[in-house]
Amino acid sequence: MNPDLEVVAIGSGESFKAWEHGYPYRTVRWHFHPEYEIHHVVATTGQYFIGDFIGEFEPGNLVLTGPNLPHNWVSDVPAGVTLPLRCRVLQFSESFLAEASRVFPELSACAPMLETSRRGALFTPETAAIVGPILGELVEATGIRRIERFMSVLSAMSNAQGTCTLASAGYQPDPSGFMSAGVNQALAYINAHLTEPFSEGDLADLTGQSPSAFSRSFRRHTGMALVQYVNRLRVNFACHLLMSKAEMTITDICFAAGFNNISNFNRRFLDQKGMAPSRFRSLLAQHARAVEAA
Repeated sequence: MNPDLEVVAIGSGESFKAWEHGYPYRTVRWHFHPEYEIHHVVATTGQYFIGDFIGEFEPGNLVLTGPNLPHNWVSDVPAGVTLPLRCRVLQFSESFLAEASRVFPELSACAPMLETSRRGALFTPETAAIVGPILGELVEATGIRRIERFMSVLSAMSNAQGTCTLASAGYQPDPSGFMSAGVNQALAYINAHLTEPFSEGDLADLTGQSPSAFSRSFRRHTGMALVQYVNRLRVNFACHLLMSKAEMTITDICFAAGFNNISNFNRRFLDQKGMAPSRFRSLLAQHARAVEAA
């Protein structure tokens, strides 16, 4: 069974993604992503799957998965029962850690741990007892405190004793193969053609599904309708342009991000960011002046 691609949306003003979720939840499925993931179980028992490994988990289960390594945790919870908090998750990209290591060479101490994670790294309950509370703080942290807690997690895990690998030495994840099937093809197409016009019918044809079957599959996979998903990505791209292209007008950015009229762009931006694009740019300018004056 091919895993689904999970699109990890790290905010434009963030270095990594730290979050938590309950059970059931849309990401609880056999899936993969290019980012590293630290996964800490807070509640429930069940089975977990890492590459070709299958094991039993309980609260305190702490695992680091490497890029494109398929994984899933399935809790033993009766049908119809929901839990507000099942686990906490920390996700970060290879490129972010590589760039950070160039600035802070001490981060090279993480290299053995990251290499182990390519087969899935399971940490001891003792390490989980240290890391768990830090992850709890990290999910709520802001500003420099967020970076501090992130570094504390890496420090505790890279210095841990008794860490073991999960997937077999011969297991090789194949992201190119994973991406050739179903909705994964559509997600790859959207990422490559985000600012171009395309329809749900176009993507359904690409995946070999009827429009109605594709719509159901896409919503199940991403937790949202296609239009909502594409608008979210386009607004995030517009934020990048607003932050990096001072010479572009709001109208220029509207069309560059793939929107076909300014009123729809303003409405979607307001829905997602809680302010108009012009206000977003104004606050950026105020921040820049404050930094210069400091």
